Amino acid sequence: MADGTEYTPPKVWTWNKDNGGRFANINRPIAGPTHEKALPVGKHPFQLYSLGTPNGVKVTVLLEELLAAGHSGAEYDAWLINIGAGDQFSSGFVAVNPNSKIPALVDRSGPEPIRLFESGAMMVHLAEKFGAFLPTAGAARAETLSWLFWQMGATPFLGGGFGHFYAYAPSKIEYAIDRYAMEVKRQLDVLDRNLAEREYMTGSEYTIADMAIWPWYGALVKGLVYDAGEFLQVQDYKHVQRWTDQIAQRPAVQRGRMVNRVQGEPSSQLHERHDASDFDTKTADKIAKT
Repeated sequence: MADGTEYTPPKVWTWNKDNGGRFANINRPIAGPTHEKALPVGKHPFQLYSLGTPNGVKVTVLLEELLAAGHSGAEYDAWLINIGAGDQFSSGFVAVNPNSKIPALVDRSGPEPIRLFESGAMMVHLAEKFGAFLPTAGAARAETLSWLFWQMGATPFLGGGFGHFYAYAPSKIEYAIDRYAMEVKRQLDVLDRNLAEREYMTGSEYTIADMAIWPWYGALVKGLVYDAGEFLQVQDYKHVQRWTDQIAQRPAVQRGRMVNRVQGEPSSQLHERHDASDFDTKTADKIAKT
């Protein structure tokens, strides 16, 4: 409930380092590196620097799906970026992603390395490079890109909005939680209505739109993020539930969800991935403490 106080913004905003909640130590109003450290480079064409959050899972799922579909050129090294320790502010990481957010990807398959930041851009780049999971023309391509960019634009309301104020903010603000809960439920209704008529997000074909949306909203309707399943009544979104379960059964999705994951059961975690065999031969050095 509201506490009866009202906040009046100052004429000029100033940064209060102690007023950031759970992630105060990594949030700041300036960009750029905080320390010098080069990024490691492995043997494969693609070098991914990430963490197993929903935004990171999008890309590892796509890479694993490409490999499962026979695109051997999609082999990759996945390096763990510990955002709690500030790895995303190293000089090497900022050189790839000036926004200092995971994931970051370097395509080293050509004569000159290509940097990619923003998960949606990575997905389009990879799908176009290998001619997979993204229609090449017409209405089908437009629909896939529309849903992909829907996810990119909608999810900040779920994560930075609802998730922050409901789960992480140092104090509960009724208006903020109500506002973002309403928007998240509207988004779930958008998805549910679409999936009532389609097997996947764009029709009968599984695309990068599904891979982008699933790690966020699939986890949400299964009660795996923010401990908010009961609060949002996620069981009501039957078609999203069906779609979530269907995608979760895909072996490539199961592998992609493990990569750079540092939470949950140890058997579900593969902190770094440098070879396909890592999924079968996980050892203590591959599942190191963070």
